[in-house]
Amino acid sequence: MQPLDPQQQSARTWFESLRDRICASFEAIEREGGSDATFDYTRWDRTDPSGEPGGGGVRGVMKGEVFEKVGVNVSTVGGTFEGEFAKSIHGAADDPRFFATGISLVAHMANPHVPAVHMNCRFLVTTKRWFGGGADLNPPIPYPQDTADFHAAMQTACDAHDPAHYPRFRQWADDYFYIPHRGVHRGVGGIFYDHLSNDWDDDFAFTRDVGEAFLSIYPQLVRRRMGMPFDDADRARQLEWRGRYAEFNLVYDRGTLFGLKTGGNIDAILMSLPPLATWS
Repeated sequence: MQPLDPQQQSARTWFESLRDRICASFEAIEREGGSDATFDYTRWDRTDPSGEPGGGGVRGVMKGEVFEKVGVNVSTVGGTFEGEFAKSIHGAADDPRFFATGISLVAHMANPHVPAVHMNCRFLVTTKRWFGGGADLNPPIPYPQDTADFHAAMQTACDAHDPAHYPRFRQWADDYFYIPHRGVHRGVGGIFYDHLSNDWDDDFAFTRDVGEAFLSIYPQLVRRRMGMPFDDADRARQLEWRGRYAEFNLVYDRGTLFGLKTGGNIDAILMSLPPLATWS
């Protein structure tokens, strides 16, 4: 992998710092729940199809009393896309060389009243340079207040940069996080954006604001619901919902495909899958 240029290094450094702060916040919630669970970190390296070193990342997973399973991954990889896959990537059809750095997070919660969540922010370089990412809420038992507060946080991050961002990126999330064979959405939405390549400094600032908005709002939602009582029916509803979540990530999720096609760490790629799920 080629040495990182200043933009690539800046993005990588920030994604890793966001990881550190998110993990510290989640571990603090575990302490409030009476658990001493911490993140277990596994470093992995990637070999490019050329045989050259292709970067790598760190997989972080915690299993506790509040977070039944939460994964927070960071990676910085580069090299060459293989075969026809290059044609599916923005800017790589005529030149398959690429660079990618980012953070990806999925949390599956012990209490069915606490919403699961996904967040991802990334910076990619082919013949073009762009940011992508977003966050979406996935409650087995939805609460309108949680949905409204989560969307408000995302809208605030968007509006600070462009009032057109939120309606566009909210619709993009609704369209993307949809399970066609079930005819249902994966959750209650959020925002999703890709190929953001206007002004690099502003695009990076916007991506940082999305990450900060997530770190601000999601722990509030966890603390709001983590002490609520639940019964076997609530747990059954949660496990069946998780089956739908797994179906989306294995069949439709572009991040899963990107990781598999670029030789990423299998455990890190499939970190998003829930620890338990049911299909009726």
